[in-house]
Amino acid sequence: MAHQASEELVISSDKSRLDLELIHAVLASAYWCKGIPREVVERAIQGSLCFGVYKAGAQIGFARVITDQATFAYLADVFIVEAEQRKGYGKALIAHVTEALGQLRLRRTLLATADAHGLYRQFGFTPLQKPDSFMEINIKDIYQHGKTGTS
Repeated sequence: MAHQASEELVISSDKSRLDLELIHAVLASAYWCKGIPREVVERAIQGSLCFGVYKAGAQIGFARVITDQATFAYLADVFIVEAEQRKGYGKALIAHVTEALGQLRLRRTLLATADAHGLYRQFGFTPLQKPDSFMEINIKDIYQHGKTGTS
């Protein structure tokens, strides 16, 4: 599924268009998955619904949704490359992703963010209504410990 977000911007869920070098480079330096190995990024993409953002044919952004496509989704790994930030491309990406997820009529969509609450609020995301109902296993700095989860 491709969407012409503007004259210069295309958002596509075609995984064959994804620039894995770019995605890995950005994610490996991101605060939420610093040092993530490329093979983990590739596995994550294989098992997810992904959206690439393209300007003049070059990828400038990405979002990944982990979902059963029936009841639940988790929005992850959202980025616009630094040189293209503050131009409305992140907003266009989240608008496209939330529209696609809206068509699935999911019961719950989650995300975690340290710094983009204002962006996500515009698309209906709110703080957890019952945070005490949620639990997690969170292995901090897992990618700095030399284990990738592969055998």
